Amino acid sequence: MERFYYGKSIAEFLVEDSDTIFGILSRAESFNTSRDQKNAWNDEIGLLKSILAGYNGHIFFEYSIPRLGKRADVILVINGVVLCLEFKVGAERFELADREQVWDYALDLKNFHEPSWDLYIAPILVATDAPDEPFELQTCNYDEKVFVPLEANGATLKTAIEVVLSRAKSETPVDGMAWARGRYSPTPTIIQAASALYAKHNVEDITRCDAGENLKTTTDFVLGVIEHARENREKCICFVTGVPGAGKTLVGLNVAMKQFEKKEQAVYLSGNGPLVDVLTEALARDKVRQKKEAGEKFTLTSARREVKSFIQIIHHYRDNALAKLKMPIVEGKLEIDPAKAKKHQDDGYADVEHVAIFDEAQRLWDQPHLSAWLARKKGIQNFPMSESEFLIWSLNLRDDWAVVICLVGGGQEINSGEAGIAEPIRAANEAFPDWNVFISPQLTAKEYAQGRANELLAQNPNVKTDTSLHLATSMRSFRAENLSTFVGQLLDRDASASKQTYAEFCANYPIVLTRDLNKAKNWLRKTAGGSERYGMVCSSQAFRLRPLAIDVRAKPDIVDWFLDDITDIRSSLFLEDVATEFDIQGLELDWTCLIWDGDFQYTDAGWIQRDFSGGKWKNIKSLERQAYQLNAYRVLLTRARKGMVICVPEGSKGFPPDDTRKPEFYDTTYNYLKSLGLKEI
Repeated sequence: MERFYYGKSIAEFLVEDSDTIFGILSRAESFNTSRDQKNAWNDEIGLLKSILAGYNGHIFFEYSIPRLGKRADVILVINGVVLCLEFKVGAERFELADREQVWDYALDLKNFHEPSWDLYIAPILVATDAPDEPFELQTCNYDEKVFVPLEANGATLKTAIEVVLSRAKSETPVDGMAWARGRYSPTPTIIQAASALYAKHNVEDITRCDAGENLKTTTDFVLGVIEHARENREKCICFVTGVPGAGKTLVGLNVAMKQFEKKEQAVYLSGNGPLVDVLTEALARDKVRQKKEAGEKFTLTSARREVKSFIQIIHHYRDNALAKLKMPIVEGKLEIDPAKAKKHQDDGYADVEHVAIFDEAQRLWDQPHLSAWLARKKGIQNFPMSESEFLIWSLNLRDDWAVVICLVGGGQEINSGEAGIAEPIRAANEAFPDWNVFISPQLTAKEYAQGRANELLAQNPNVKTDTSLHLATSMRSFRAENLSTFVGQLLDRDASASKQTYAEFCANYPIVLTRDLNKAKNWLRKTAGGSERYGMVCSSQAFRLRPLAIDVRAKPDIVDWFLDDITDIRSSLFLEDVATEFDIQGLELDWTCLIWDGDFQYTDAGWIQRDFSGGKWKNIKSLERQAYQLNAYRVLLTRARKGMVICVPEGSKGFPPDDTRKPEFYDTTYNYLKSLGLKEI
């Protein structure tokens, strides 16, 4: 299928009958086309026929931008320059949202459409009845071939095109049709990807080719296991591994949504509350938007309810299962109370699902932590199982078939009580020996299960290994695929290696340094384009940033922080609220400002790691807590898709002296980062 509804040379477009063009557009639209859309097409065709005479090139109507799930109204390819036009027929003013929309199209083409990588791209917002605006042609920061959007009306559109073409041209001829059919290799954010999947796009359509093929292979393997379990009335558990940012969450959501479409019981579960909250709200809002565009009414409450049927916080799911237990627990045995189970179902809770997908399975609680929490919060004494074992046990109650999918990240534990992936492996091996176990070969690496997976599963005859269960291609930092390597080297204090690694990608992925938070904020605002998302992040232990008006104890509403626009003071774009590693793990921004406090200080002898207690810093001596803090900075340093600014404050030099903000707490870290080749601003 073509990526556009209508595409021909400009010469052919000018002589073709307008009704014929309109008919092609109408037939290509798979939904019922609204009267407003039909009128808009007619006006666009007429206007463009009146101004394009004399140009050599190609024109495309309704050109697909799959990552965003939208279509650009018109694309012109003239003299090797791509002009992206967004029409607002009848509009009397230029709206910020419309300007961001056309800018997003241009940036998407530049980043993900292979034939556009070396071309000039100019977005133009056309509000046909708006007043004249002066044309000031300027390029985006860090990309001299993408222009900031121009704003034109029906009378000035031709002038806007002339302004662009007078400055930009391709050094080599560009075949317009070959351009339109060129490879599009997007890497969506998890929010964009989930929204596209919910709208029934295929995962391979919304991700770049290498990553998309990898994701499809893994998804198809897992779906094959589910089908096998259903047909043979068996129970299976799959362990899916992947490099950071490879799309493990996307695989889980894809499987859950495909089962949801079949109206089968499946649920995606995560202990990452912010991720679940943001995804749920994003999908619900998108559902309402789609219904509205189709002329249907659908409330946000109904949309949220639908999404929550297949995406849940794992602790809520666990507590629902606990509500059916017979209490107290005697001699370590769990029993279902039939009366409680029936009431539970009558109250609106689904029966036990056939398929449960545990994202970040390594973060499920161990038995001592879960038992202590249940005793303290629920009055349940002597709970005998870890969280992962209990959740598998709850699916094992089914007398027909069940599948558990564990999505596993290595080196991602950031909190106490997290059992690591060794625990669900142990549970599958010892407590549920009749289950079939499918593992990724990477599960035996040292960052998973402390390298003990082979040892734990050695005596299990039901274990099968398959390479399809490992995601090897990172999608998050599409401009710097070796960002995670650089961050690992940085945290290992390998200055030589990290400097060399950064030099390989710094042209495409800027990391800049400053001591001034206002400079950092201004850099974010000037660098981001369109609706690109940016925000401030810091460690949850960064208690001495308060003099900079940053208080980590003031928790943002993470849904508003991630989803609302720049007009909302709660939005990340407003640059007032800061997110910590707990808020942002599993999510991402386009650009970040990491504010580095004295809780994690570089020295030649090693990192000094501190915890703030009372009015003083105290050195962290526990190896476990040191590992959590190191992982916290690993998370914070890998949240940006396109680049970041790191702000290391200067500390206190005034009177009275502030011993919690001594300059040396910050200077050594700043100098270390500077030595790696990071540019100062």
